[in-house]
Amino acid sequence: MFGVSTFCLHQESLISALDKISSISDYIEVMDEGLHYLESAEPLMSYTKKFSIHAPSRGTNIASLLEPIRKASVEVISGCFRIAAEVNAGVVIHPGYFAWAEERIKAERQLKISLSDLSDFSREYSVRYYIENMGNWDYFFLKTPAELSLIGDTPFALDVGHAHQNHCLGEFLAMPAGHYHLHDNLGREDSHLAIGEGSIDFIPVIKAVQKNRIAPVIEVSTMEGVLKSIRYITKNS
Repeated sequence: MFGVSTFCLHQESLISALDKISSISDYIEVMDEGLHYLESAEPLMSYTKKFSIHAPSRGTNIASLLEPIRKASVEVISGCFRIAAEVNAGVVIHPGYFAWAEERIKAERQLKISLSDLSDFSREYSVRYYIENMGNWDYFFLKTPAELSLIGDTPFALDVGHAHQNHCLGEFLAMPAGHYHLHDNLGREDSHLAIGEGSIDFIPVIKAVQKNRIAPVIEVSTMEGVLKSIRYITKNS
């Protein structure tokens, strides 16, 4: 089984995206942003599909040194946990960032406080959550495997495209991941190309996914790219 992210149809309504993706996959990841922001689980309840949710990340920062923003970010994500619990969905979250290089140590402490808070909420709602590795963006946490210690026992979500940007995909593939995002790029921009359109060697990726027995999520930017990626995975699995 493979999942498909609603990111490929982010310019359409959530219902339209769910209807279209339902015709090609039994597993859907909702990109909980923009037109697909979830105020409740109601839009998902009429679909007999497996779901995961990518929690809001554009306006949140669980590592913020500004305590009201850190707390609000945790509150937003805990609300996502509550919705996820109603449809038995796992949740993917970003690890946050620091605004100035000199603030990194303090931001690490804030991240750990937030993860403790989120772990409490995950137990309260019986929801699984995963921390996603980041692309080559200044001041974001978890760009390389060396930073996995920052998230402790929290499972991580391996974003293959992000790891490729940071030239450490092989090292990440050697780590046990709890979730996978599949998309391609040319090693520079986070372009979310269809699998096979960039410079990533996806054969080791597919082998790692199969070894861990986890259904990966195709997270490319267009529906055409999703279909091309499905053909690639089917041919090489």
